[in-house]
Amino acid sequence: MHKEPFYPCPVCHKSDINHLLHTRDFSLTNESFDVIECANCTLRYTFPIPTVDQIAPYYNFPDYISHTDTKSGWMNQLYHAVRKRTLDQKSSWVQSLFTGYKGKLLEVGAGTGAFANSMKEKNWEVTALEPDASSRQKAFENYQLSLETPDTLYQIAENSHDVICLWHVLEHVHDLKGYFKAFNHILKPNGRLIIAVPNYTSFDAQFYKEFWAAYDVPRHLYHFSPKSMKALLKQFDMQLIQTKPMWYDSYYVSLLSEKYKKSGIMGILRAFTIASISNLKAIQNPEKASSIIYEIKKKGL
Repeated sequence: MHKEPFYPCPVCHKSDINHLLHTRDFSLTNESFDVIECANCTLRYTFPIPTVDQIAPYYNFPDYISHTDTKSGWMNQLYHAVRKRTLDQKSSWVQSLFTGYKGKLLEVGAGTGAFANSMKEKNWEVTALEPDASSRQKAFENYQLSLETPDTLYQIAENSHDVICLWHVLEHVHDLKGYFKAFNHILKPNGRLIIAVPNYTSFDAQFYKEFWAAYDVPRHLYHFSPKSMKALLKQFDMQLIQTKPMWYDSYYVSLLSEKYKKSGIMGILRAFTIASISNLKAIQNPEKASSIIYEIKKKGL
């Protein structure tokens, strides 16, 4: 256990912070990190959080699929097969929020551009931001999309976009509050902010504990519960409209968690069992899903 004091909660700034578990960077360095929890808003976060200057090397490996689009190995092939289906579902759902309307969409953390391209094909005007240069290059090669760097976020005009999407991105963002101020500035009065993040209150997270792949330290700086997400939205006068489960995530995360445990064939079978139980619980309560989509708007609008 660390003897140095934990820094205050990035969401509510309270200092009642408890050590939760030790885990490792299973994907790359095998370095150890702590996951700690705010007793007030229940946000969990990685300790220590690498600085902006320190974080880049932790993304630099061939299997980091959102940057490389690798199809090496059956897990990544499965990911791509599922992604095609989920892209159709996500883009159709976003379109359904604005029936018959083609507006302006901003995607933050666009990876190699698959979702941005899907919305562009639906005739939306799309701006997409991505910090990784190689991912921006792949987006151009694959879809002829010219992605911008994240600092562009702070230069976008007020009330200019109908939708802002972050698909498994918010957990990576150092400037959490700065991003939310920008979202408030950029969104049109009746616009939508769509955020998808892993949910540590899910059954699969509780089962796998320190091996839960969605902790993904240190790339994931924050680990959200529905309560902590609502606390964050309240600070910026934003209103949660609904939550939606991401059904496939439980299977992918459980399979990856079993891989980290080096469980073999029996682990694959167990992963499907754990993921299915997690999804059954999410049918009863969407806020128990392995990953949650939050549909958000400005309050009072």
